[in-house]
Amino acid sequence: MSRRTLSAAAAVASLSMVGAGMQAATAAPAGPERVTSTRSVSESGATARAAVAAAKRAPAARVGDDETLKVTDALVDSTGATHVRMRRTYDGLRVVGGDLVVHRAADGDVLGTSQTLRRQLSLSTTPKRSAASALEKVGTTAKKAGAPELVVDATATPRLAWLVTTRGTQRDGTPSRIDSYVDARTGDTIRSEQRIQTVDGEGQSLYGGTVPLDLTQSGSAYQLKDATRGNTYTIDVNNKTDGALCSVLNMGCATGAVFSSTDTSFGNGTTSSRESAAVDAQYGTDATWDYYQDTFGRDGIFGTGAGSFNRVHYGKNYVNAFWDGEKMTYGDGNGTTYGPLTSLDVAGHEMSHGVTENTAGLTYSGESGGLNEATSDIFGTMVEFFAANPSDQGDYLIGEEFDLADGSGLRRMDDPASDGSSLACWSTNAKNVDVHYSSGIGNHFFYLLAEGSGAKTIGGTAHASSTCNGSTVAGIGRTDAAAIWYRALTVYMTSGTTYAQARTATISAANDLFGAGSTQSATVAAAWSAVSVG
Repeated sequence: MSRRTLSAAAAVASLSMVGAGMQAATAAPAGPERVTSTRSVSESGATARAAVAAAKRAPAARVGDDETLKVTDALVDSTGATHVRMRRTYDGLRVVGGDLVVHRAADGDVLGTSQTLRRQLSLSTTPKRSAASALEKVGTTAKKAGAPELVVDATATPRLAWLVTTRGTQRDGTPSRIDSYVDARTGDTIRSEQRIQTVDGEGQSLYGGTVPLDLTQSGSAYQLKDATRGNTYTIDVNNKTDGALCSVLNMGCATGAVFSSTDTSFGNGTTSSRESAAVDAQYGTDATWDYYQDTFGRDGIFGTGAGSFNRVHYGKNYVNAFWDGEKMTYGDGNGTTYGPLTSLDVAGHEMSHGVTENTAGLTYSGESGGLNEATSDIFGTMVEFFAANPSDQGDYLIGEEFDLADGSGLRRMDDPASDGSSLACWSTNAKNVDVHYSSGIGNHFFYLLAEGSGAKTIGGTAHASSTCNGSTVAGIGRTDAAAIWYRALTVYMTSGTTYAQARTATISAANDLFGAGSTQSATVAAAWSAVSVG
């Protein structure tokens, strides 16, 4: 989440339209009913079996005899329509990019599917290149990377591939976990993807003032652990970093004790107390949990009621924060231009990577990677507005609280290009841009959708947003905009969604929630056009 990660110093699923030779992506329920709520249902049992059977029968799902489907998530609307997310295997091999969502009406009729695959799989699963050659191509060994996995990489043209996962440390100290795909027939490198996704008591926080905390009593002490939110907790890793074997064998990982106090008050509001950053981290976890629960009925980041945990004081002069699939980790900054990266919007940003990972699973490269990062900026910002903390008012600046230099933050959603690297308008080159920069397109769209174009003051901060096509956009408000994005993420987007497909997904979501022809639906289309996504 540092400026290196988010801006200048840093480094799909096909929601296909009928008429282009692909399936419909519209899953709006039949009849006049609109969706008023969506809840998770069991991902096993009759709903899952019926969805799998429907997918196998539907030609648009493109499920062949050599393929199997496994249900990973299921949602049901207030109308009775269901949306069942599945992963695919082919001849026993995992199909990367083969995920799909089957949309069915209450009466069982298939309304459509959302997926990446454009045709039924048909390829040999006998490799011509060995696993050892794949390791050699990546420049690693089995001892460092583990045994390569033979998969079908269907993110573009489906190919048999060796998946090699290498682990290490990035230049700024962030752990690295890179998935490299090597063609199992030609030996060519197909692509690489970075998997570490970067940015009853009370506490005196660094950025939020005095904040409430739910603690756990242990004997005569009180722990920074919250039993009401999945037992989330915060530990002090004492400026240690992860070793090379941390991700592989869970050895050499930076760890420490849960923050504990003899009373119910933690921190003093300054960095002189190591508890202060911990207060911010725990408070950010609480606010993010509550936002998703209260707004969307989501039971924690994973949707299961299980909590994550936080590590603070990671490394020395470490100007970053990251989510690794189970926990948040925060650096202390460098003490001059950046303070500890534990601000509320960063907590919401990083933990929202977990929501994306457990729903659409947007691949962290290309345009889908930009959408992944934009999703985190969007919901990190919504968490900040939701918390309504007078010491850290909601705005569309990311990380302004710990920006000690000028408080401008790492990037801004109203004017993404202001950091000198982020994209404000889509172009054909967007897929080739670092995901932290291509996210600007999604951020710009969301800002225009929520707030509209022109100049205004939000949270005491001046904002101004222009459009790429010279149009004027009137916003629909943050609440409706966030509802549309969340439904698109959880119901329509899959791992390879592009910006053009995100346009389709969000229009479908707006139609579901507010009706076709609604102001919200029309504004979604207008806001995408305003950032050159047609």
